[in-house]
Amino acid sequence: MNRNIHLKDLSVKDYKETWEYQTALLQKIVAVKIDNRKRAHQVSTENHFLFVEHPHVYTLGKSGDMSNLLLNEKQLAEKGATFYKINRGGDITYHGPGQIVGYPILDLENFFTDIHKYLRLLEEAIILSLAEYGIKGERSNGETGVWLGAETPFARKICALGIRSSRWVTMHGFALNANVNLGYFDHIIPCGIRGKAVTSMEAELGKKVDIEAVKSRILKHFKALFEVDAFYD
Repeated sequence: MNRNIHLKDLSVKDYKETWEYQTALLQKIVAVKIDNRKRAHQVSTENHFLFVEHPHVYTLGKSGDMSNLLLNEKQLAEKGATFYKINRGGDITYHGPGQIVGYPILDLENFFTDIHKYLRLLEEAIILSLAEYGIKGERSNGETGVWLGAETPFARKICALGIRSSRWVTMHGFALNANVNLGYFDHIIPCGIRGKAVTSMEAELGKKVDIEAVKSRILKHFKALFEVDAFYD
């Protein structure tokens, strides 16, 4: 089992280009797994972790409802935003500047074969990272992601999760609102959940956070939770 992960920070990159890059990485790993069935000696599969920041974009998961996007094509253009229907789980979400997006492309057979556990560990990496800033992140019963005040009337989501897997290889991942403009969430029903707000680290702390420092904390906790041997640039 290969527990090394190739880490790449894509900086600011178009959503569609990043989606295609993720897909190419996933397909390469899947191809190795298929070929391994014919080999006497198995070839190790790679694992990847991408950090990226997207220009304004709304994405709708395969089980999502188009009515949760509250803008038409003209209004999207006026907001400088794009829209894509994609192949992850979940409903609609927003990505944009000031948001930390993480895409682990992992062969879970190098770690464990349990999608539920995978999602919970992604959430835990974010919860532990937020705790270092004095922010109490938690899970909301029956809802994926990380929330603040989850079981109160003031519940607000700070991190969305949505993934796809093929032959135990993952893609897509998490989006943590760090210094993001929360106004863009007003144009959707986030994750298809009515009556719950969205927040950011900046909104909760009353000041902007150092994005690179937050990324470093996420990687630290991800490495411990997934028992990663090493990250390689």
